[in-house]
Amino acid sequence: MNKTANEKSAHLFLASLGKTRLRPGGKAATERILEACQITPDTKLLEVAPNMGTTAIHIAKTYGCNVTGIDLHEPSVLKARENIKTHGLENSIHIEFGNALSLPFADESFDVVVNEAMLSMLPLEQKRQALKEFMRVLKPGGRLATHDLLVRLDPEKEENRSRLNDLRKVLYVNAQPMMESAWSALFNENGFSKIDVNTGSMTLLSLKGLIVDEGWEGTINLLNNACQDQDSKQYLFRLISTFDDNADLYGHITFVATK
Repeated sequence: MNKTANEKSAHLFLASLGKTRLRPGGKAATERILEACQITPDTKLLEVAPNMGTTAIHIAKTYGCNVTGIDLHEPSVLKARENIKTHGLENSIHIEFGNALSLPFADESFDVVVNEAMLSMLPLEQKRQALKEFMRVLKPGGRLATHDLLVRLDPEKEENRSRLNDLRKVLYVNAQPMMESAWSALFNENGFSKIDVNTGSMTLLSLKGLIVDEGWEGTINLLNNACQDQDSKQYLFRLISTFDDNADLYGHITFVATK
């Protein structure tokens, strides 16, 4: 039986409406981390969890380098390949099916590893394992660029724990975001250096964020698609309301770190 709109994980639901940017800090945060990586046409770059390939396509077009992507969600791999073909970039971007916790690449294979909106979906031990894998496949001096969900208030306090549980119910995923101090400790304990950290608001479904990420036409199309049936409309506005009502609790965080 197919899931109804409000039973899909939020990122798959938003993608089905036509949203191309599915990151908490939106296009601006993605571009911030990419610019800090000093990418050139000769850069060997790995994107872990590229979803529909939006960032990989942007990288190949903007910087002219080859991109390897790996994703555990097979439908996303197929959709990414379709999008890459549409843009005529089959020779520049190669998306594979695989697990971030056991990357199928040799040690020191890449100059840059990019990862967005994935680590917060993992429990702490799996976060550590993913970072170990990122470190392993990076060349000495290589850069890791991540963009993820930030919790701004102490998640151990009962009120905040309850609000985070509400978020998980709305997203239909077991999100495990952390405070800035905990994120920083995670990167430090895995041996990364020259760690540059930036934080900001959650822009995923704000009106300004939608327009920046999708443009006016894309935003209107997304809203029109959601209004085609009552379930989709209700779920979209439930997501928007959840993020608006909890703007003090959620945000985004980016790291650019060196091996």
